[in-house]
Amino acid sequence: MKLAGRVAIVTGGSRGIGKTTASIFAKEGANVVITAKDDARLQSTAKELGVVGFAGDIRKELDVKMIVEKTFEKFGKIDILVNNAGMFPEVRPLHETSEEKWNEVIDINLTGQFRFTKSVIPYMMKSGGCIVNIASNAGLRSFENFEADSYSATKAALIHLTKTWAVEYAKYKIRINCVCPGIVSTDMTEPYLRTDVDRAMAVAEHPIGRIGSTEDIAKAILYFVSDDSSWVTGAILAIDGGAVTK
Repeated sequence: MKLAGRVAIVTGGSRGIGKTTASIFAKEGANVVITAKDDARLQSTAKELGVVGFAGDIRKELDVKMIVEKTFEKFGKIDILVNNAGMFPEVRPLHETSEEKWNEVIDINLTGQFRFTKSVIPYMMKSGGCIVNIASNAGLRSFENFEADSYSATKAALIHLTKTWAVEYAKYKIRINCVCPGIVSTDMTEPYLRTDVDRAMAVAEHPIGRIGSTEDIAKAILYFVSDDSSWVTGAILAIDGGAVTK
């Protein structure tokens, strides 16, 4: 029970990487709060996993503060934050991307992480804590034919913010690390993996010979929030079957 008695918030926890992470955390003894905008799906997942679900919109500062405050009111502390919530935009060249769509991705994938991190920090400053940012290997290098510029920009920014925050809050015993997945099989990526050709192209990007699973990512997150990584902060871990090394 690596997380016995600890209190964790997992954003975007109703599906995909967030759901698997919440499940593993709960099995390791944590009191888990998952968040998402879709309350019906959130509560269904919370019931399935035996965790708590607080609905809210990551784009709204008051919603974020409400989720954090309700978590503290229920459990008396906050030990862990996993900044997992995000969106993947419609793939199109930069010159065909509207400013509205650009700003939407920035707001959800970057400013949303800022909102949650800013809200939990005061609670963690009292007794330490762990924050894990979920970025992408698209924030580490460019990929041919990957026309999702706003997404790549947010993930690159989150990677650097991880290092900045890690140094800024190390004196409070708050550890902040980042995982950078490659292509992972989730309902968000499934539309891009529907045909055998699409899936074969995705697999070919990863030298290890397969795309990732949500468990691959969740287990790395568990490492970063457990005592196994007690001397690790500001780390950026690519979990992508070797794609960034090509």
